[in-house]
Order: sequence, then structure tokens, then C-alpha cells
Amino acid sequence: MTNILLSAGDASGELHAAALVEEIRRRRPAARFFGLGGPEMEKAGVELVAEQRELAVGGLVEVLRDLRRIVSVWGRLTRAIRDRKPDLVVLVDSPDFNLPLAKRAKRLGVPVLYYISPQVWAWRRGRIQKIAKRVDRLAVIFPFETEVYDGTGLEVDFVGHPLVDRLGAYAEGHPKADCRAQLGLDPNKTWVALLPGSRRNEVKSTLPLQLETAVALHARLPETGFVIAVAPSIDRETIDHEIAANPLPADLPLHVVEGRTYEVLCAADAALAKPGTATVEIALLGTPLVVAARVHPLTAFLGRRLIRVPSLTMPNLIAGETVVPEFVQEEAQPAALAAALEGLLRGPAGPVQREAMRSIRTQLGAGGAAERTADIVLEMVDGPGRA
Repeated sequence: MTNILLSAGDASGELHAAALVEEIRRRRPAARFFGLGGPEMEKAGVELVAEQRELAVGGLVEVLRDLRRIVSVWGRLTRAIRDRKPDLVVLVDSPDFNLPLAKRAKRLGVPVLYYISPQVWAWRRGRIQKIAKRVDRLAVIFPFETEVYDGTGLEVDFVGHPLVDRLGAYAEGHPKADCRAQLGLDPNKTWVALLPGSRRNEVKSTLPLQLETAVALHARLPETGFVIAVAPSIDRETIDHEIAANPLPADLPLHVVEGRTYEVLCAADAALAKPGTATVEIALLGTPLVVAARVHPLTAFLGRRLIRVPSLTMPNLIAGETVVPEFVQEEAQPAALAAALEGLLRGPAGPVQREAMRSIRTQLGAGGAAERTADIVLEMVDGPGRA
């Protein structure tokens, strides 16, 4: 019987892991899955040895505060690999957690597939050799990533971007008016989506900035309302705490929506988000976007010395130019963000960005990532000596 451990440490990764599980189960109904994930993986039939909510933290310095919890999850997964002896370990994104787990799996003699490559082309290129030593095969989601591993001996397959399948035609089937009605939003208002992130520390650093920006934009455009899209890995109490800690004008229209981020984005006229996978999702949905982030000063200091790409915003990297306005650290000021959002809502910048996003969607391919990755999984499971 096929027995697979999956490890997906964040909200976006677990969606892709769940889609992969569903595809494998379609071909091999008796397969068993267990590991680290969230509600979507659980729905797909994965037994959760650990929940990703325990790892809802990101950054370089910020992770240190949660190191004990992270070590505990590593321990549980390592014991699961040792005791259950899976045919394969599949790691999905989250390299700071998953690369140490890959080392543990290799020591226990279990082959490892890494699905969604760590972004070594952006920073910390020294990890390339580490990945080649700890991983048996790599499934990447951007076509340029295959060249990064040239000369390492690692087998690398471009499988396409999994979000294309999930969101390629989503907006067409979810008109703005319908989404607003389903979410109870005034159809006559201008709405801006606020996406503070899928990790606790991200919400604590990002949401106050987004709320300040909402106040500044509402002063410019009083007909504008705001919707906070809450990621599945974040408790509603975390959002409510940050709102309570940042007093807002009584007349500011603000809604909080849990677990319906795509509907929020389809309902919105523009979005404000931190760098990350969400920016690709927003580009695929075609919602005009501004990106902003503040992190711990030491994380920012280290990042400026390690990151080797001109932008932190993936749509800009895919397009090869600045498509999405990006404000990081000292530049991330509410007045500047409000002005950029106003330009998307009222000026020519919005239509220009929408056109650029159409080109980005084309570059991401036609879909089929879960199917291609499932092919690789079953090749590895059924390979010589493992049938």
C-alpha cells in the first residue's frame, strides 16, 4: 500500500499539497497520507501529525521566538517517518522548516521529493548544494528555475504553477457583483481588500500599517470601504486584537472575512498585500495591487544583504519590470500607500496593471501542476526496488 508523508508549513503550500493528494488518490484510492498541514489537507484525507497553525510565523529573527514549537513539530514528523516508514516524503515550499526535515528523512533512508522549490535564485544561493544533497527530485513551478540547479546532478522537473489550475478561470465564474452580494458588501462602494498575511508575526507587523493606510485612503476617497481577508492559519482573535489595538474612525467601513480570500479579491477594486504567494494569486485574479511590508529591523538588515533580486513582488519578477508598486520598510508609509491605491482606483494605473497581469498569467503556463507532480510521486514510489 502506498504510504506518503507530506509537509506543508504554510497556508498556500497546503492548498497545493491538498490538490496533489486528491490527484494521487484519484489514481490510487488506497494510498495513505499523513504529515504537517491544515484544514484543506485534512479534507483531502491527510492525517495531520502536526498542524501548520503551530508554524504560523515567518522572517529571520522572528522565527527565533517560536523555535521551541518548531523543534517540537520536527520531532513529531521525524518520529512519524521513523515509525511508519513511508514510501516517500513530499515537502511543499516552507524551506526553513522543510530542508532540516529533508535531512532527517534522508538519514532514515526515505526518498524525498521537494515540490515548489526554495527561492534560491532570489537569496541564499548557498542552499543549492544543500538541496541537491538532501533531496532526490525537485518539482519547480517557474520555468527559469530548472537552470538554477544545472551541474548539481539533481533531477529537476518544471511542472507549471499550481495556482493556474485553481485560479485560471476563477474570476470569470465569480463576477464582482455576485461576490459583493455573497459577502454582504455595498455594491455601490469602492472596496479595497487588505491581506495581512498567513503567519501571526506577519499580521502583527502588517495589519496596523494596512489599517493606517485605510484611514488615509478613506480621508481621500470617503466612498471607499475595506475588507480584511483572514487566512485559514490565522485565528479571528488575532485580527480582532490588532483592530482593537489600532483605534479607527467610527465611519470607516471595515469588514472581516474568514476563509474566502478569493471572493474578497474578486469583490475588490484593488488590494493591499505583503510580498508572498498572495501576490501571484492576486495577479491571476486580475485585481490591481499595491505591495507593502515592514519586518523586524534586523530581518530587514540581513535581507538587504542576502536578497539578490530587484523586487520582492513575484509579479514584478515574472514580468521583468515594475508592474506592482512596492513599498518596503521605511518606504511603507500610509500616505504613500494611500496615494498608490488612489492611483489604481482613479487613475490610468489600474487598467495598465490589469493588462500587465494578463501577460503574467500567460507566462505561468496552462496548468496541470498537480497532475505532473503526481506522475513524479508515483514514479518515485513505484521505482526500482520500491514496487
